[in-house]
Amino acid sequence: MGRGRRYLGQVMDMNQSEKASVLPAVSVVLVACNVERYLAEAMESILNQTFRDFEFVVTDFGSSDASARIISSYAAKDDRIRFYSIPHCGLSEARNAGCARARGKYIAIMDADDVSLPDRLKLQLEFMESHPEVGVLGGAVECIDATGKPFTMWRNPSEDQEIQTSLWEQCSLFQPTAFMRREAFSEIGGYRSPLAPAEDYDLWLRIGERSRLANLPQVVVQYRVHPSQVSMRRRLQQTFGILAARASAVERRRGKADPLNPEKEITQEELTSLGVTTGMLQRELVIDMERSVRNLCSAGEHSVALLMALDVLQTDLSQVEGWRICNIHIAVAQIYWKQKKVIRSFGAVIRAVSAYPPVVLRPVKRRLMRDGKESSTMMASRSLPGGSERVRNNVPMAE
Repeated sequence: MGRGRRYLGQVMDMNQSEKASVLPAVSVVLVACNVERYLAEAMESILNQTFRDFEFVVTDFGSSDASARIISSYAAKDDRIRFYSIPHCGLSEARNAGCARARGKYIAIMDADDVSLPDRLKLQLEFMESHPEVGVLGGAVECIDATGKPFTMWRNPSEDQEIQTSLWEQCSLFQPTAFMRREAFSEIGGYRSPLAPAEDYDLWLRIGERSRLANLPQVVVQYRVHPSQVSMRRRLQQTFGILAARASAVERRRGKADPLNPEKEITQEELTSLGVTTGMLQRELVIDMERSVRNLCSAGEHSVALLMALDVLQTDLSQVEGWRICNIHIAVAQIYWKQKKVIRSFGAVIRAVSAYPPVVLRPVKRRLMRDGKESSTMMASRSLPGGSERVRNNVPMAE
């Protein structure tokens, strides 16, 4: 039996021996390891929820900083907190251990570096109580940087059909917003550790085969983007997990047995056996990198974004489309320019043109599209009462 399964089994046995006179409606599950910088703010955002009937299951999995002491200090003041400590393990293994302790009808996932808005639990519980067909509910997030400054907002599709379709291209449920029926989580065995750090994506695919998925349009969590979230090694492993999750979902939906071994790490050889080609792997890695670089730049973490882009350019991209490689070089050029490294910026532009020569036509294309919009607007203004002034006021044009 693997380490993650062993912890899960131990916790389930302990949970069965615990007695509770009144079970909470919601179990908020937070796991922590060396997150002292953000942990207090994350915990307070849960303790200050407008909905009060919840337990707060907090699991420390091997912190060497002050995280455990911070949790203990809050647990001493609020009896809704149930604090447990387990040996160091993977994040998905820790989450399984925390979720196995949950006693509520619903499990709300909380990340130790994020902030839940005050009405999060109230809004999500009300929705789930009135939609029994939904197994997992997410919501919109407001992205914040390491200091807590907001810089953008992300929303996913709201309806099941749109979410299920979108899942084949990207993870369309934000893990820090997940609010799920404990029964739905338990009956499929929880997170599968070998797919980490894409274990949440795999979980949504599997739950989505048994129940509906949904997202609230409201922002329920402030999602923190910071450098310690990412590394090239973890990005590669995440890409492995994403592709393995998709491939195994295809087999299940064909009526076949799930081909993944729940105790075996996902490798490139394993992906090949699942029908994943080298080209698919390279493209997915680049797509994930582009998204991460964009987010890090938006959060002001340009140096980390630059390192990530340069790292991926050093990998084998022989089967990636030229325009995708061109986009990476352009991102590098923009970061160098922002850092006032003009020569390096121009060098990156030259490499972008080398990767995809038609890129030189982009400014011309944008100009033609803009001129075309302006011409259309002028024509429209002649046929509308009020002329061009009405068009300007009611139909603003984007560059």
